[in-house]
Amino acid sequence: MQVVIKADAAAVAEYGAAIFIKQITQQPKSVLGLATGSTPVALYQQLISAYQAGKLSFSQVKTFNLDEYLGLAAEHPQSYRYFMQQQLFNHIDINPDNTAVPAGSATDPLTACQDYEQHILDAGGIDLQLLGLGRNGHIGFNEPSSGLRSRTRIKTLTKETIADNARFFKADEYQPHLSITMGIGTILDARKVVLLATGTSKAAAVKAMIEGPLSASCPASALQLHQHAVVVLDEAAASELNDIEFYRHIEQENQMLLQRLGRA
Repeated sequence: MQVVIKADAAAVAEYGAAIFIKQITQQPKSVLGLATGSTPVALYQQLISAYQAGKLSFSQVKTFNLDEYLGLAAEHPQSYRYFMQQQLFNHIDINPDNTAVPAGSATDPLTACQDYEQHILDAGGIDLQLLGLGRNGHIGFNEPSSGLRSRTRIKTLTKETIADNARFFKADEYQPHLSITMGIGTILDARKVVLLATGTSKAAAVKAMIEGPLSASCPASALQLHQHAVVVLDEAAASELNDIEFYRHIEQENQMLLQRLGRA
């Protein structure tokens, strides 16, 4: 697991966006795994800016989103499909047919989960997966106790996650307690993973993910098993790590090695 500590949330987004820009530039037909939530928004803004400046094209890119609320139609303002349209897809040259989000309004959601897994396989697998981090260590909607080899499935949200997301719903508005999410096993199949985490509210989860044991109690700790996982943190999110300077030293040495190899 590569741990990168940046000064603030803006620098985290810039670093993460640079990884995606490099991926798409080098492999125009990339298959990307995307995430929702407040943390990825700044990264998406960077990608939109690169597209608008003529530096990037998404015309051959395919995307698969991590998750969706079960019971919300795609046009619902709180659906993750709607979020992605507003925050990214409507502002770039991606083919709408190449953007996949789990079918939250499917009449047979169990079959929809199986189909989603198959669609990822048919696309050749995910080249680069973007993740955020929940306060309880969840990735996607893989809440604590999720199986570390789980696949796309229906998942019950914890009371903590429901409370965290309640701010996005009006007081009298239906808020789903179930979701469709890629499984942890699905996420680990991605060839490269980039996780972004910012703010002190994520510090305990960051520590459990990086320095804690591999455990279903912190689903994100499964990234310890991934050969190409990059965790990008701001100072606040990294604040509970045991030896921040050690991680800085490792990253500095890694970058020096990449420069010598001409891969920086």
